[in-house]
Amino acid sequence: MMRTRLLLAAAFLCAATTVDAHAQSDNYPNRPVTVIMPFAGGSASDVITRILLDRMSKTLGQPFVVDNRPGAGGNTGTAAAAKVTPDGYTLLVSSSGPLAANKTLFKSLPYEPEKDFTPVSLFAVMPNIVVVNSKLPPKTLSEFIGYAKAHPKQLNYGSVGVGSSQHLAGAFFDQLAGVELVHVPYRNIAQYTPDFIAGQVPIGFQLLPNVSALLQSGDARPLAVTSDKRMTALPDVPTAEEAGLKGYQTGAWFALLGPAGMPKPIVDKLYAAMSEALKDPEVRKRLTEQGAEPSSPGPEHLKKFIASETIKQRDIIKNAGVEPM
Repeated sequence: MMRTRLLLAAAFLCAATTVDAHAQSDNYPNRPVTVIMPFAGGSASDVITRILLDRMSKTLGQPFVVDNRPGAGGNTGTAAAAKVTPDGYTLLVSSSGPLAANKTLFKSLPYEPEKDFTPVSLFAVMPNIVVVNSKLPPKTLSEFIGYAKAHPKQLNYGSVGVGSSQHLAGAFFDQLAGVELVHVPYRNIAQYTPDFIAGQVPIGFQLLPNVSALLQSGDARPLAVTSDKRMTALPDVPTAEEAGLKGYQTGAWFALLGPAGMPKPIVDKLYAAMSEALKDPEVRKRLTEQGAEPSSPGPEHLKKFIASETIKQRDIIKNAGVEPM
């Protein structure tokens, strides 16, 4: 009899908890939502995230408050988001570094990318652009590969740090093209730009916001974009495959997630609001101006994508001989 009562009590508690969770999901969101951003304010990731969240807030009727927590290549903020209550009121926007590459770049992480988060969706992909100083002879990607092979270990390319999307794009280029470029890491893009213009570091595998001024001034020549289709912002620049280098797809990508255990009804609401935002012509225009290609393939795709990207980045990093930090 006692066992029966305990089982009934447990069943009642479980049902009550389920009803309460559904009630919270039905009312979600009824207060502001915090979104942890593991990079500095004003960065490309911060700018495109705010464009998306501003539009999502109009759909959901509550503001999204960005909480910038940079540090350790994005690990600091990403780890913080793994520890919050999974009620949908603290979310995470993270990227290819913290969610994929850093698993190999760091000896250990304070979170597990594939287990500690509830995926909502990708929302933007930012291809790298292969650029050279306009004073260099090569006019096409094929010509550049030939030029680089003729000058092994003599051509420098810059990035904003070891393990950045620009660094790994350069390392992957070496591996696919069979060339030997020299990586020069900088603390930020402002330090790299003068050296690029002067010709000391005349190569880049950069995101559009980092080189748009150089392209406009004529100091940089774009040779290819590292995506499977041409960028909206640079329609005249061929993809790497069109330019003769097959399989060369790299870049940064950005995704919205919650902590593990976030209820599916909340995920569904967030994904619906994201999808609506990315259909807005003004949002799409603003994102493509930043060099980001909008995309919202959903939770299941993001889960599989993180797993595949982790393997891809692991192989690039190990083949490049980068030592874990």
